Amino acid sequence: MNDHMILWETLGAENHHERHVLKGYRLIAGYMGIVMILAGIITLLPLFTLFFYPEEMGQAQYFVAPGVSSILAGYLLSLVLRGRRAGNLEKNQEMIVVLGTWVIVIFVTAIPFVLSGTYSVTQAVFETTSGLSTTGLSVVDVSTAPHIFLIHRTILLFFGGIGLVLVMTSVLSDVYGMRLYHAEGHSDRLLPNLIESARLIIGIYSGYILGGTFLYILFGMSPFDAINHAVAALSTGGFSTRAESIGYYNSTAIEMVTVILMLLGSTNFFVHLLLLKGKFKEFISHCEVRLMLFLLALFVPILTVLLMNGVYSNVPVSLRAALFQAVSALTTTGFQTVESFAAWTPAMMFLMILLMLIGGGAGSTAGGLKIYRVYVMLKEILWKLVRDAHPDRVVFTEQINRGGKKEVITDREKNRINAFVFFYLLLFAAGSFVFCCYGYSIQDSMFEFASAISTVGLSVGITSYGASPVIHWTAIAGMFLGRLEIYVVLIAAARMASDGKNYLHEKQMKRKRHRNRNRKRDHYEK
Repeated sequence: MNDHMILWETLGAENHHERHVLKGYRLIAGYMGIVMILAGIITLLPLFTLFFYPEEMGQAQYFVAPGVSSILAGYLLSLVLRGRRAGNLEKNQEMIVVLGTWVIVIFVTAIPFVLSGTYSVTQAVFETTSGLSTTGLSVVDVSTAPHIFLIHRTILLFFGGIGLVLVMTSVLSDVYGMRLYHAEGHSDRLLPNLIESARLIIGIYSGYILGGTFLYILFGMSPFDAINHAVAALSTGGFSTRAESIGYYNSTAIEMVTVILMLLGSTNFFVHLLLLKGKFKEFISHCEVRLMLFLLALFVPILTVLLMNGVYSNVPVSLRAALFQAVSALTTTGFQTVESFAAWTPAMMFLMILLMLIGGGAGSTAGGLKIYRVYVMLKEILWKLVRDAHPDRVVFTEQINRGGKKEVITDREKNRINAFVFFYLLLFAAGSFVFCCYGYSIQDSMFEFASAISTVGLSVGITSYGASPVIHWTAIAGMFLGRLEIYVVLIAAARMASDGKNYLHEKQMKRKRHRNRNRKRDHYEK
């Protein structure tokens, strides 16, 4: 009798070990259900275009089927959350939620492109990854594509710009909301309450879009073009409804509106709040704002001189093109006013690659290394020079100005930044090498992959519709890693590998203990 009791206790202990290894994944599955509902809603949203373009009603089937299916499947999966108190997110499992969120939405929203029969799975995933990552590289011929597909791309920019997880946290009250919020790359909480912070960001974002749309219409754009370009500029996405991009309009006023929207989109939302509150002194003293203005003040004149000597014949035209393209590259938007970069010299292309790699502000819609990291690295060099010049005589705190407040930069923060920059440049080199393997020049390969990994969208034509699937998947990897900032993907992969290894180990130990019990039972029965 005692042996039988020990047997049942042992079985219970084994089940407990197995449940411990799987701890958190039930909750993750529930979150994925909510994500599938969100993906379905995003896929159905373009249908409102049919009210204005009823002749495209035949295109609706490509959106209805995947949208409804995703919502239904997501609802069933989200029922798991009813038992969420039985599970907890372990350390770094929020990274798995963020990774799963982006993968699911990318693939679900790609289905309409595949069903249309015009695009392969690779091309469809490339387009939706480009949209959600706010890159702007495209395989779509915008001159012939139906309006419903063009607005679908714009909706992807809208949600990708503010962040898919941020959209979820704006409607969900959850104990893990803050962990998910930070895991997606949002560095600042604007208000004490997370939900209110998320809603404020969406409100600021939407307000700028409405203002930009109004100004575009005022300066001659059609309403359809205006809403698409306002979203594309503010999200720093760069998708255009015109093959010539912003250059199609040949309007200084439209270009200036676009420049303002691009700069707003690449600015930290915390800094926006300072500006909206009238705290101009704190706004202008913010480290990222100062470095962004300095970079533009440095690069625009240099580009102007180079363009005047190599492409254009006068200063005003050169300055106009230099300002627009420098802002487009630094903010990682990807709009163009030049017909192509074929006439640009290697020196001009080098400057554009630098601007693309630097990128916009942390906690903004922009990509790249981020101005904050570049600023800290530059300050780190300055601090080292000061220490070396005055050994043992200068004692100072290593700090920077963020929104009028001094923030101390710890050694841990510097190490994180240095490691990130190393990984980023390593991936940049690897992606550029893959492009070179397909016969493209080093200059073009570096330009195109810098555009992908920094989520810019400027192109020399390497990632066009007819590109090799390897080229497209390399660019997809670059855009995905660039948007989620590498660490999320690496940490999520490491956590899943660790959990999988532990689970398999527990299963193996369970089988071993089961064999031992059988031997003991046989011995007992004898």
